[in-house]
Amino acid sequence: MRVLITGGAGFIGSNLSRHLLSRGHEVVIYDDLSSGLLSNIDSKVNFLQGTLVDLLLLKKIIKDIDCVVHLGARGSVPRSIKNPIQTHEINTTGTLNVLEACREYGVRYIFSSSSSVYGANTAIPKNEQMVLKPLTPYGASKMAGEALSLAYANTYSLPVTTFRFFNIFGPWQRPDHEYAAVIPKWIWHAMENKEISVFGDGNQTRDFTSVSTVVDIITISIEKSITRAEPINLAFGNRISLNEIILKLKKYFPNLKVSYKEPRLGDIIDSQNDPALIKYLFPEVIPKSFDEALFETKDWLTLNFKSFINGPKMAN
Repeated sequence: MRVLITGGAGFIGSNLSRHLLSRGHEVVIYDDLSSGLLSNIDSKVNFLQGTLVDLLLLKKIIKDIDCVVHLGARGSVPRSIKNPIQTHEINTTGTLNVLEACREYGVRYIFSSSSSVYGANTAIPKNEQMVLKPLTPYGASKMAGEALSLAYANTYSLPVTTFRFFNIFGPWQRPDHEYAAVIPKWIWHAMENKEISVFGDGNQTRDFTSVSTVVDIITISIEKSITRAEPINLAFGNRISLNEIILKLKKYFPNLKVSYKEPRLGDIIDSQNDPALIKYLFPEVIPKSFDEALFETKDWLTLNFKSFINGPKMAN
């Protein structure tokens, strides 16, 4: 199969591209390199640089594709608060452009949404039928992307699969900028003997998922043509607090220094998925344990931290 991954030079995309290549698929990556790295891209991949707002270029590329995995996005809640217009342009208009190109050529489409769409809905565990109350421009942009994907599936019979990612971590995740995800950023700072920051009291919880588990599910969805326009929460109900993660990190970094700061605008207190639907649709997937994924992430960063030192700065 010929698979296009938007945002394929980033964290999840680079993991997915390698896995798809290992299974004999042809992979094309489309990325603007605003946060992804050229060093993430396997030599066997056909790489094309471009932006999601370029509809004409997207149509030209998608014309000869069998399946699009749309991972490209302007990530980070704090980043969206700082610059909501660009978040909307990339995440909402960009998603509309990808959908329109897929519609024109009848190309299967997989969309990556986010648990941030739940926002102010504090009920846990989350399930796919719950009311969405995004708190930030990022959450709102992902909610819009979900709505557009569902609309294209219903209006144009476009084959669509929508996944809501919760907190994904693992190898190839950049730790070196202000919008970096918490686990790689903490490991990075611990390696450099720097203090790590906790926004809040550390008792807030997240449902973390290994990137390898996510890649397995997306690959199965591609290969078995599992289509479901209504969103699927991609997490397995394994809630853990930030303070618990700190205790685990202290096993590797006994002198870890921690500073507690005021909570950030837009941050939620607790997040946990009800995994009933994901387990029903993908019964063969056994999620990697948090401890195993944490060890894997630490080892990968230990071996590859030098590759980030001269990496591109992430745009505000």
